[in-house]
Amino acid sequence: MRAVVVAFGMALAAVAGAQSYPSKPVRFVSPYPPGGANDILARIIGQKLGENLGQQMVIENRGGATGNIGAEYVAKAAPDGYTILMGQASNLTINVSLMKMPYDPIKDLAPVTLVATTPNLLVVHPSLPVKTVKDLVALARAKPGSINYASSGSGSAGHLAGELFNRVAKIDMVHIPYKGAAPALTDVVAGQAQIYFTSPISAQPFVKGGRLRMVAVTSLKRSASMPEIPTVAESGYPDFDVVSWWGVLTPAAVPKDIIGKLHTEIVKVLALPEIKAKFADQGADVASNTPEQFAAYIKSEIAKWGKLIKELGVKSE
Repeated sequence: MRAVVVAFGMALAAVAGAQSYPSKPVRFVSPYPPGGANDILARIIGQKLGENLGQQMVIENRGGATGNIGAEYVAKAAPDGYTILMGQASNLTINVSLMKMPYDPIKDLAPVTLVATTPNLLVVHPSLPVKTVKDLVALARAKPGSINYASSGSGSAGHLAGELFNRVAKIDMVHIPYKGAAPALTDVVAGQAQIYFTSPISAQPFVKGGRLRMVAVTSLKRSASMPEIPTVAESGYPDFDVVSWWGVLTPAAVPKDIIGKLHTEIVKVLALPEIKAKFADQGADVASNTPEQFAAYIKSEIAKWGKLIKELGVKSE
């Protein structure tokens, strides 16, 4: 009888916890510097999510170590739902196969929902005489080793996309790693580097201003937000598929009822026409799934990237 009473009391406490959550501002951690795709999406979602929950969502940028510093901070935070993470493909899945991780993305974090997906954009500096994938491959073959591509760092999604493109197109572009997406993008815009596989969210302002030229998207299918841009796959390389994604996670031990409340409210935010429009303006497609589906997706992505990294022989510097 006592056990039943205790269990009932715990159930009531859980319900009360979910009903009262949040009772203070929530830290929404972006594990990258301000101005990047991760930060932009966190701010778009955070404002409306805060309104729905009745508390401020404080966007906190904790960049460094290709996303590991901010993600580790959330993984080791108090499991009360007041510190959550805007995670993304690179720091949750690619890093696992490239370096010794300070946290385990499977054991130390609890997925809430996927929020956005986007192909990378293959962009070039306007001075490069390239308008199509076919143009780029022809130029690279005519001048082997003379064309370079920038990335936000060794082992980043952009680096893997570039090396995969080298392999499938049988060309030899030279990789130039930078310490972050911002300096890489800056140098491509300035013409110091020629090619960049990057998030549309970061590149769109420069594309619209004529300072970068879009050549292709890297997903198997055309992006819903950029249907006019062809894919690398349809340009003659049918197995080329590189997609970035973002999602919300909490420390692993956060109560399921709080995760459930966060999931419900985030999905509501993602369904708003104004949020879909803001994502589309950034070149991103809204996406959502259940915590269980998101967990399975992360595991599948770790396996996918691990296999590719091994095949390509990519190393973190």
